Amino acid sequence: MANIRKIISTKKCPKVVAPYNQAVIADHTVYCSGVLGLEVESLQLVEGGAAAQTAKALEHLTTLLEVADSSIANVVKTTVLLADMNDYAVVNEEYKKVFSSNFPARTCFAVNKLPLGAAVEIEAIALTGEVIQVSS
Repeated sequence: MANIRKIISTKKCPKVVAPYNQAVIADHTVYCSGVLGLEVESLQLVEGGAAAQTAKALEHLTTLLEVADSSIANVVKTTVLLADMNDYAVVNEEYKKVFSSNFPARTCFAVNKLPLGAAVEIEAIALTGEVIQVSS
């Protein structure tokens, strides 16, 4: 059986400015590249700091997953990168507005610097298509 690899790109999210894709589907898994809180047209960071950038990044992530035949509900793992760990609480508040139940696995850590001087970057791994949620 052949493996499936599909590149996902949408004009509904900020275009990439380096050699990577917005997302890649491998078989039934979508791997979303790190998303910043950028305005789609201007590629400028939204105003309002970490909270506003997190909300915008999660909005883009939601859109990207939908284009990839997935959804926020299908996310199994996220990685949150912070320019300042002092933003951890405000980022979590925005994160909980999108991931409101059945939270995915997550890693969060501070980095020395993010592209464009961003406060936060979020990447995700999700399943595509129909997913049956099972809780233990």
